[in-house]
Amino acid sequence: MNEYSEECLLTFLENQSQLFDEPVAESMEEAEAFLEDCMAVVVDSLDEVKEYFEENGADVETMSMDELEEASEVFPLPNGQYLIVEG
Repeated sequence: MNEYSEECLLTFLENQSQLFDEPVAESMEEAEAFLEDCMAVVVDSLDEVKEYFEENGADVETMSMDELEEASEVFPLPNGQYLIVEG
């Protein structure tokens, strides 16, 4: 089971509309349960975001780092890490 930081959960709660049309979580507890259910991951850099997508079969070869950072599944965290949520 992953443990998500408070910063990570708040970022997801505040920005979940970038990936979902309707809220999937209303509280920190619901956000944590949702992220665990969909096996969301936290990585340390955009290079790791790219690696994650490549390992999971996504064609990101032609995407720039800016495009990767702006992908709807990628949530930049205030501490410089990235939360990846596959909806």
